[in-house]
Amino acid sequence: MQLRHQIIALAIVPLIVAILTVTAFITWQSTTLAQSNIDTFERNMLKAKETELLNLTNLALSAIDEVYQHAGADDEAAKEKVRSILTSLDYGKDGYFFVYDYAGNNIVHPRQAFRPGHNWLNLVDPDGDQVIANLIAKAKEGGGLHQYKWEKPSSGEMADKLSFAAGLDKWHWMVGTGVYLDDVFAQTEAAKADMRDNIRRTFTTVASIAVPAVLVVFATCIFITLRERRLADRKLAALTQRVIDAQEEERARLARELHDGISQSLIGVRYSIDLAGRKAKNHTDDVSAAIEKGADALTAAIKEVRRLSHELRPRLLDDLGLTPAIKSLAENFAERTGISVFVEAETPDTLKPEPSTAIYRITQEALTNVERHAGANRVDIRLWSERGRMRMTISDNGRGFDGSQEGPPQAGHTKALGGLGLRNMQERMAHFGGVLLIRSSEAGTTLTAMLPKSASRNLREVQEAA
Repeated sequence: MQLRHQIIALAIVPLIVAILTVTAFITWQSTTLAQSNIDTFERNMLKAKETELLNLTNLALSAIDEVYQHAGADDEAAKEKVRSILTSLDYGKDGYFFVYDYAGNNIVHPRQAFRPGHNWLNLVDPDGDQVIANLIAKAKEGGGLHQYKWEKPSSGEMADKLSFAAGLDKWHWMVGTGVYLDDVFAQTEAAKADMRDNIRRTFTTVASIAVPAVLVVFATCIFITLRERRLADRKLAALTQRVIDAQEEERARLARELHDGISQSLIGVRYSIDLAGRKAKNHTDDVSAAIEKGADALTAAIKEVRRLSHELRPRLLDDLGLTPAIKSLAENFAERTGISVFVEAETPDTLKPEPSTAIYRITQEALTNVERHAGANRVDIRLWSERGRMRMTISDNGRGFDGSQEGPPQAGHTKALGGLGLRNMQERMAHFGGVLLIRSSEAGTTLTAMLPKSASRNLREVQEAA
């Protein structure tokens, strides 16, 4: 497969997956909503069945109430009259009343003539439910609903049935009636089948329209892109070595800015996340603060990317000035790492914007080196002016390093003086005619930055800035 085809394939496949994912998500939402409506419909129908059962039971009890209330516990004539009334109270093909005594003997069953006179206390349905025993228990509790499986008179098949049982305690009788639920479940299943068919048709329709349409648009874009690419390739072929050199120079500048700016912010995010993890494991209350610091550092990195074309100048310097910016940097560093940082500024900010950025970046890189390599627990930062020339020292009490060594650093030392970070610091100072001095020993490391008078603003510029 040619590179061009690979590019197209790599672009098309995620696009199709995204479309299908969105379509599937919409389908899932539709299915969930429809299922919720069907469930609600089923619950309402069952509730209506329950209400119907209560009304029918009350009707039957009202029909026998006068006879029952005036009869004694052993009044056989009254019992026979009640049996006759309940036997005659049927409704529809599958609606009837049944009576059992508390011992499980059937007394009335209009639809199954073989049951009266026999004991059915141990009768179980296909699901193992002790139907009669449970109905009698509901009657003894004062009446209640019970669902089980029972033979449907009209069809002779087993079906789910919901019954209400009430007790005639004086005679130790259980009177009940029930409704079959197969019609409810049949309507529910029909609704589910319709829902599945509708969703399947919807998914197919959306996919059959969306995928070809997007592919046509994408193919057009690819065609235009490839055409423009061929034109660009012909122009690039005409570039001279001078353009290539300029490109390399710009790459070096961007690499330096990325290392000193964005890389440091991302490192800050990493350490903030590590700190948050440690605090979470220790159940510390200020985990959210560490996470917020990481989020702030990540936001700073995003802003850095947007400002690459504008020399990556930190907004903090524009808003607050060099000294407040360094103090804020030091506070964030101390909070994130636990290393104490003390900032002493003996003179107001008089540097021009570009040198201020350089000093800020040097401070940032130095603190990062302390965190990653020095093993220090204290850092001192001092800014002052000497005869109009800006000076800054950054000292730590870490283990230091051997600035004269070559090759990989030895155990107990940081990387050599020729490391990318330190070289960038020196290049920043050299750009403004300044000097960066580094003195390191086992007692710690001191970095001294000195800028010439030309890096500072004159009195008029300071007044205008104020």
